[in-house]
Amino acid sequence: MRQRLVMGNWKLNGTKETVVSLIKAFAAEANKYDKVEAAICAPAIFIGLVEENAKGSRLAWGSEDVDVNNQGAFTGENSPVQIKEFGCKYAIVGHSERRGYHNESSEYVAKKFKAAQAAGLKPVLCIGESLEEFEAGKTNEVVDAEIKAVIDENGIDAFKNAVIAYEPIWAIGTGKTATPEIAEGVHKHIREYLASFSKEVAEGVQILYGGSCNDKNASELFQQPDIDGGLIGGASLKADKFTKIIEAAAALAK
Repeated sequence: MRQRLVMGNWKLNGTKETVVSLIKAFAAEANKYDKVEAAICAPAIFIGLVEENAKGSRLAWGSEDVDVNNQGAFTGENSPVQIKEFGCKYAIVGHSERRGYHNESSEYVAKKFKAAQAAGLKPVLCIGESLEEFEAGKTNEVVDAEIKAVIDENGIDAFKNAVIAYEPIWAIGTGKTATPEIAEGVHKHIREYLASFSKEVAEGVQILYGGSCNDKNASELFQQPDIDGGLIGGASLKADKFTKIIEAAAALAK
């Protein structure tokens, strides 16, 4: 049985004060459950502060991104090895904002995935389509290609130690959310696509929904058989909202 996972992605938000306050609240909430994992991916500058306040709790943490390089003349990048030193379990790769704003190709994302795993991090691979692609009926084609790039670089078994987050780009930060039926349809397709390479991998990998999942719709989304949790944006910056999402996942955990 796949464990439920609720992961916050703070993006470029937070202050030292809010980080301490939120992490203490989330750590206390995470400690209540053993069948759900809660995690926070924070801006790199705050990861040490997250570690300091979450250490010893059931709350996991990670980085919003990693570089393909571990060291060298790469000013401003975040080394996977250095990220790991701060107790990180996860590293998000391929978020639509990285793909869009920084022109990261699927092939480059696959190399980041590889570098993260090599450093002992669990990659969270973000995949998803734009509004134009969604309206053109190309959703499956897009997610297949983004997954295939990772398989080509790392092999299918790499997904035994990874998470996939389906994030329809048209539903991120827009207030729009795919209906539970639409989201489940894509998650089911992703699992079937993975099964074409390995049924074992397909059955075991956690697939999160990442398109404006919040405290109001989490329960309905998490009831879908192929949705294993959520990659949460704005709602993870509010203690009351994020804890409600964790509670929604816990209520459905078996």
